[in-house]
Amino acid sequence: MASDNTWNALAPNLHQADDNWRRATSLLAFADIQVGGQRPWDMQVHHPDTFDRILTRGSLGLGESYVDGWWDCAQLDEFITRILRARLDEQVGRAGWLWASLKARLTNLQSQHRAWQVGEMHYDLGNDLYEAMLDPSMAYSCAYWPAAQTLAQAQEAKLDLICQKLQLKPGMTLLDIGCGWGSLMFFAAQHYGAHCVGLTISKEQAKLGAEKALNLPVRFELADYRQFNPDSEQRFDRIASVGMFEHVGHKNYRAYFEMARRSLQADGLFLLHTIGKNRAGAGIDPWIEKYIFPNGVLPSASEIAYYSEDAFVMEDWHNFGEDYDKTLMAWYARFEAAWPALKEHYGERFYRMWRYYLQCCAGTFRARDNQLWQVVLSPSGHAGGYRRPLM
Repeated sequence: MASDNTWNALAPNLHQADDNWRRATSLLAFADIQVGGQRPWDMQVHHPDTFDRILTRGSLGLGESYVDGWWDCAQLDEFITRILRARLDEQVGRAGWLWASLKARLTNLQSQHRAWQVGEMHYDLGNDLYEAMLDPSMAYSCAYWPAAQTLAQAQEAKLDLICQKLQLKPGMTLLDIGCGWGSLMFFAAQHYGAHCVGLTISKEQAKLGAEKALNLPVRFELADYRQFNPDSEQRFDRIASVGMFEHVGHKNYRAYFEMARRSLQADGLFLLHTIGKNRAGAGIDPWIEKYIFPNGVLPSASEIAYYSEDAFVMEDWHNFGEDYDKTLMAWYARFEAAWPALKEHYGERFYRMWRYYLQCCAGTFRARDNQLWQVVLSPSGHAGGYRRPLM
C-alpha cells in the first residue's frame, strides 16, 4: 500500500484535470472531508481510479475500494457520518441503489430456501470472532446505555429492559425468534424464572448455545421461523425477537406476524427489537447486503405498523438508535484489541472488511440515518392498559 503522501504524488500528475476527481473532492468538501488532509476523518487515496469506482458504483464501490486498499481513513465512523449528514449518498451511484431496491421489491430475497444463507455466511463465521468482539453474554444487538459504563453492563441493561417490558414472571414460557447464542433466554431463565425456546438458522449458534445451557430451562431449535408451528396447547406466554426482523423482508412481513400471533397466548405480549429505516421503500445498502448480511433489508415504521395491524395491537414504541452507535464502537474496540489473536485465521482482507462494516454501521446511527426500535405488541390490547417500565 502506498504511503499517506499518495495524494501529493497522484493529484498533480494523474488527476489534476480529471472530472471525477474534481467532482469527488468537491462533494467531500461539502461534507468537510479533505482528500489528503490531516484530520482523522479525512481520506487518504492510494489508487488513481478510486473516485471513478466510487462515483459509478456508489456504496458498493466505496466499500469494495476500501477493502482492496485503494484508500484509507483513520476514523471511518466519522467519515461515514459526515457523508450521510451531507446526503452525499443521494448524489452518488444511484443506479446501484435503485437496482438493489428493485431487486428486493420483485424478488423474495428472504425466501425459506435463501434464509439459511445469512446463517452460513455471517453467523457461522467463527465463534472465536464473536466471543472476542461481543460481551460475555454474546448479545449481538444494540445495547442500552443510559446508565451503563461498560458494554457488558449495557447489554445486561438491554436484556433486563426486554424482560421488564414483557412483564415476565416465574414459570412463564418465552419464545425467542432469532435467538442468537441465547443471551436473552439465559438472562430470562436465570433472573426471571422463564422457560425458553429459541429459533436460529445458525448451526454454530445452536451448538454453542446448547453447550452453555447446562441445566437451565432453555432449548435451541435450528429452524426458520416459518417452520415453527406450535399447536394451541403449546402457545407461549411471551415472545421476543431481537435483531432478527432485519432478515425477514417485506414480502414475508405478514407471514412473520401471523406466525408470532399463532405462537402467542391470547393474553400474551410480543416485543420486536429491530433496526429501522426512516422511509418506506428506501434502498438497502448494496455493500452491506453483498458482504455482511446477504438478503438483509431494514423495515420502516410504516411497514411494521401496516403488516402487524391485522394480528396485533401496538402497545409501545421506543427508539434508542443513538445507543447503537456506542454499541458498534464498543464492538469495534474489542475487535481491534483481539485482532492479533485472530489475524492468522481470518487474514488482512477480512480485517479491512470487518472494521469497515463496524465503523460504517456506527456512522449510520450517529447520522440518524438508521434507527433502533423496540415495539411491544399484544393480540387484542393488554388488559388494564400497558405501561412501559421506568428505566
